[in-house]
Amino acid sequence: MDKMKVGVVGVGAIGRNHARIYSESHAAELSAIFDSDAEAAREISSQYGGHVVESLEELCQMVDAASIATPTNTHRMVGEALLEAGKHVLIEKPIADSAEDAKALVSKAAENNCILQVGHIERFNPVLAEIEQRLTDPRFIEVHRLSPFPNRSMDIGVVLDLMIHDLEIVLHLVKSEVEHIDAVGVPVLTAREDIANARIRFKSGCVANITASRISPEKMRKLRVFQGDSYLSLDYQQQAGELYWREGMEIKKQPVSVEKEEPLKNELEAFIDCAIAGRQPAVSGREATAALELAIDITQLIESGGKPAVLPG
Repeated sequence: MDKMKVGVVGVGAIGRNHARIYSESHAAELSAIFDSDAEAAREISSQYGGHVVESLEELCQMVDAASIATPTNTHRMVGEALLEAGKHVLIEKPIADSAEDAKALVSKAAENNCILQVGHIERFNPVLAEIEQRLTDPRFIEVHRLSPFPNRSMDIGVVLDLMIHDLEIVLHLVKSEVEHIDAVGVPVLTAREDIANARIRFKSGCVANITASRISPEKMRKLRVFQGDSYLSLDYQQQAGELYWREGMEIKKQPVSVEKEEPLKNELEAFIDCAIAGRQPAVSGREATAALELAIDITQLIESGGKPAVLPG
C-alpha cells in the first residue's frame, strides 16, 4: 500500500515534532512543509525531508493530509482551506479561539467528508488507557498541570494553553453535563491568566478541581480520580499510575503497569489510521469543541472576577 502523503503547516516548537514523527512513519510520507518563516521551513526540511512550499495552495497539491501547528487565531483560516481542498486535517489544540470558528471547522470537515482530529495529546498517553479500564463511577477528580513559562502561546491564557488538555479528559471520563463552575486566575508574566483554578460540578454529582500554571519552577502533570472505596492516581509525565482501594480498615496500593510510549507518536499514527480507514478519531472536532466551550466559559468567568457561573438547564 502506498504511503499517505502528509504535510505540516507551521514548524515552530510543536510543528517540528510533527515533521519528525511523520518522517519516521511506516504509513505516511512527509511530502510538504509550509511556514511563514521560510528559513524555519528549510531547516526542518533539511532535517526530516519534505518539500518546502510557498503557499497553502501548493501544499494542498502535494498532500492527502496535514497537521496544522500555527497560532490559534489562524486555525479556522488554515483548516478551512485544507478541508475545502478535501484534505484530512489534524489541528493542534485548542481547535480554534472561538466556538463559532470551531463549529465552522466541524461543518467544513463533514461537508467534504474529511477527517478532523484535534491534538489533545494526553488522550494518547498510555497511562490514561490503563486508568480508564479501572474507572467505574468517578465522584471527585483532582488535576494539577504545572510548567515553567514556555515563551510561546502568548496569544492565549493558561486555560486555553494548558488546562484545556485536562478539561477534555475530564469531560471524556465523567460523561455528564456541567452544572456549575467556579474559577479564578491571575496574570503574572502576560496580559492573560498564567495560573488558574477551576472547580466544576457535573449533573452526575461528580466534582472536578483543576489547577493549571505556566509559571511553575518545575513540571507536573498529575490526575487523581476518586470513586466509591477506591481511587486512581496517574502521572502523565512519568507515564506511571497507582490504584488504591479499601480492604477492611486498610488502604491497599498497587502500581499500574504501563508500557511507556511517546504520546505524540501515538496521536499522529492514530490520525493517519483514521484518515486511511475513514474512521472518526478519538478526539474529533466535536469533542474538541466541547472542551473549548468549557475553557471559554472558565476564561470568561476569570475575566469577570470569579462570579459563579450557573449553566442553563
